Amino acid sequence: MRHTDVAVIGAGVLGCFAARALSALNLHITVLEQREDVCTGVTRANTGIIYSGYDNHPGSLKARLCARANASFDRLCEELDIRFSRCGSLMVAFGPHAEAVLEQKLENGLASGVAGLRIVEGDELFALEPNLSHAATRGLFAPGTGVVNPWELGIAAYENAAANGVEFRFCERLLRMERSEGGFLLETEQEVYRAKIVINCAGLSADAVREMLCLPTVRIFPTGADYLVLDDTVQGFFQHVIFHEPEEKGKGLTLVPTVDGNLLVGPTERGRDLAPDGATAASGLRWLTELCAKVAPSLPLSEQIRSFSALRPNPRTVREEGGVWVPEDRSINDFTLYQDNGLISLLGIKTPGLTCAAELGRLCAEFTAETLGFPGNNPRFHPNRRGVRRLHGMDEAQRAALVREDPNYGDILCVCRDVSRGEILEAIRRGAVTLDGVKRRTGAGMGRCQGARCLSDVLELLARAQRIPPEAVTLDGEGSPVLGAKYGTC
Repeated sequence: MRHTDVAVIGAGVLGCFAARALSALNLHITVLEQREDVCTGVTRANTGIIYSGYDNHPGSLKARLCARANASFDRLCEELDIRFSRCGSLMVAFGPHAEAVLEQKLENGLASGVAGLRIVEGDELFALEPNLSHAATRGLFAPGTGVVNPWELGIAAYENAAANGVEFRFCERLLRMERSEGGFLLETEQEVYRAKIVINCAGLSADAVREMLCLPTVRIFPTGADYLVLDDTVQGFFQHVIFHEPEEKGKGLTLVPTVDGNLLVGPTERGRDLAPDGATAASGLRWLTELCAKVAPSLPLSEQIRSFSALRPNPRTVREEGGVWVPEDRSINDFTLYQDNGLISLLGIKTPGLTCAAELGRLCAEFTAETLGFPGNNPRFHPNRRGVRRLHGMDEAQRAALVREDPNYGDILCVCRDVSRGEILEAIRRGAVTLDGVKRRTGAGMGRCQGARCLSDVLELLARAQRIPPEAVTLDGEGSPVLGAKYGTC
């Protein structure tokens, strides 16, 4: 049996930031993750938008945390050495109904203290974004909106937490949890843990984890989402994040200029039954294409290099009816955090969950410190982390100096993204065990050819580092063999 002060369930972006915040305290922290790597669930399919906060009801937990998180995001990214572009956003209307929504968002934002928020129209609107359809009537400009790579953010929090002493245990699926004297007993497929506090950041399974000890109050009802990715040849087509507010009831289009230079289109919001988990729905992709023609008619969709899907964790209050738990009609619009005598659960944390991940982690640490009687600070805690050095963006002198230091950086394996052998080896040293794990850390395989050129080289490096046959290397964990054999990573 292993003993720990705090057990964090799940190593997505929320679990990693909870671990990072907890690592500032004089405690032993263990993170239990059922997969082989961090950020493999909800985190990996995300628009990467850092919201300014005007979408949230003034005074709500979302509004308070979003305003605080947005204001401090530059400093957070400096500490964690990740890319952040505060490009601003435009919410665009095409008629009177949407214009009224913009006015309401403006009012919400001003009440929440969102800086620089204003309505733009006419020549000013198209000066900001010349490629918008000229059928657009008004826009809500929010200069504080930004974009990050969500994988970079979560992985950076993980590395910083681990450097500060947090123990991450991978391939540890939680089977059972019960209360015991002084805390909790947690049984995984490999081990039994005794913990004083449990932080439940289990993503789509967070409700099931809580219900190991508590009656249901909120459950997660996932919906599907589809995305398109356009090549970096369209870089500069939009300067700001574009939110399309539809005139009719329903979800609008989002267009995101990413930190990598791609344009991300989506997401849709659809029933989970319209496509198998992990697959896109044809109806969703058609919907995105049709809306693009309305919002940005000249957008070159021929530059599409990928489509992908995701599941969104929508929380709903449930009630018992005839021995069955059924959802209420209305969804929950605020963050849902439960404190059940030492079990802290984050249920259905969606937009702006990425924006608020560090603040939610800090909140979990504050709850923990208060419950345990303020255990003091970790004297070895350091908030800074150095990212993987990227050749792309370096000038010739910087590249030459790096190659002299390590010749592996002179061997470009991913031509599309300008990623060297040295970067891939460093990503593997930091914890990548799958092809997607390397991709999330370096970008290798995310360019125009989608890994057709570099896949075999990356696969060989992964096999050699793990001392396994190439047939045992997976794309993204158990059940995703690259070379056809059925090998897993856990």
